[in-house]
Amino acid sequence: MSALLRCRDLSRAFGGLLALEGLDLDVEEGGVLGLIGPNGSGKTTFFNVLTGFFPATRGEVLFAGEPITGLSPQVVYRKGVARTFQRSRLCLPLSIFDNLLIGNHKRLDHRLWSNLVDRRALRRQIEQTFAEARELVRIFDPPLADRLLEPASRIPMIDRRRIEVCRALISRPRLLLLDEPSAGMTQEETMRLMDDILQVKSRLGGLTIILIEHEMTVIERVTERCVVLNYGRKIAEGAYAEIARTPSVREAYLGLE
Repeated sequence: MSALLRCRDLSRAFGGLLALEGLDLDVEEGGVLGLIGPNGSGKTTFFNVLTGFFPATRGEVLFAGEPITGLSPQVVYRKGVARTFQRSRLCLPLSIFDNLLIGNHKRLDHRLWSNLVDRRALRRQIEQTFAEARELVRIFDPPLADRLLEPASRIPMIDRRRIEVCRALISRPRLLLLDEPSAGMTQEETMRLMDDILQVKSRLGGLTIILIEHEMTVIERVTERCVVLNYGRKIAEGAYAEIARTPSVREAYLGLE
């Protein structure tokens, strides 16, 4: 398999603090990469630089062979990179479907004529998107797929996390970035969510995932390869069983002697 994502010497400084320093990383297409490390190690900073929320201080990012370093979040999204966030960003007063529609921005027709004059075309577009959204949510939870017109505030945390993942997936990205998707959930709920994500990945085909997660049982179960960050630097890379035995990883992350 070829590398869908390549990072070379990727760095991000905040004043005198190097939150990400000299990261070299290749992510193969269709793979699941785990990104782990203690709090403040640079994991979310990497996501933010990759998706254009923060500009890189130095270095380069190639996505599908094209440079995306310094592009805006909107352009990175249109090129096929979608993400979730550590804290829930659902608009709770809006319906579940409205939240999903936000994630489908790049595939909707935003022309003035289509939206104000050609109402039948607009209706067909909304109906098609609704059908796609329901089918996607049904993979995660069939009962939830029948509640798309309800406010997002009515559903529990695990369903909110599912909807956030679906909102990222509905745009049909090539690369999905998951930033601690299990935050606020029980271990059982976390395992169910990971099973859902792997099921969606197998159905969509070709989807590449980078997962930030503190729950090591999740990393061991769903990832094929792991990268460990500490103080913004990569200190280890390999299969979970391999990096878990690495002394520097045990000291930095696992807290073992």
